[in-house]
Amino acid sequence: MALFFNKQSYKNRTLEDIVVLAQNDDLQALDELIKREQKNIYAALYYLDNDRENIFDNTQEILFRMCKNLKKIKNPKSFKSWLNQIIMHYYYDVMRKKNKTPQMVPVEKFSTDNDIYNPYEALFTDKKRKPDESSLLKELDKVITNAILQLPEQLKIATVLREFQGLSYEEIANVTSSNIGTVKSRIARARSKLQEILNEYIK
Repeated sequence: MALFFNKQSYKNRTLEDIVVLAQNDDLQALDELIKREQKNIYAALYYLDNDRENIFDNTQEILFRMCKNLKKIKNPKSFKSWLNQIIMHYYYDVMRKKNKTPQMVPVEKFSTDNDIYNPYEALFTDKKRKPDESSLLKELDKVITNAILQLPEQLKIATVLREFQGLSYEEIANVTSSNIGTVKSRIARARSKLQEILNEYIK
């Protein structure tokens, strides 16, 4: 019972608290941090690149880098921005090794194995819906996923960092080495482009 309560207490702690505890060699806190962030890392990679074959390995590599360098963070409040810098650096490293730019191609919905899920799935999945409604929403889910992958590189990155990683404009500017005005412009253009694509679908 005590162990269960202890695990529950970690789940109820803020991200900042978990980071501080993990920095002080609290293994349970580190485990909680990994559990919280693996889905976010996976989601970011999923919408940045169409490579599904190596996505789990890439997620694990980023988690490893996160754990290895965690003690370098001086301000725990900047953890999300810091982690996304790791994600983006790794992403660009992978692209350079492939010696190509990300391909914009249709993708299939990925499996929910290993408790990893599509962020849009929670928005469009309702177990109470009729079969025909569920089918339509799944199709819309695919359209949105494909639409994000088709965005120009900088617009796609800004969208992923804002909509899926929850970063502020200032944090995105820091991660992408841009100014806030540029970030706001990219996100606005991305939303406009996505709206155009979705309007074509729902006509």
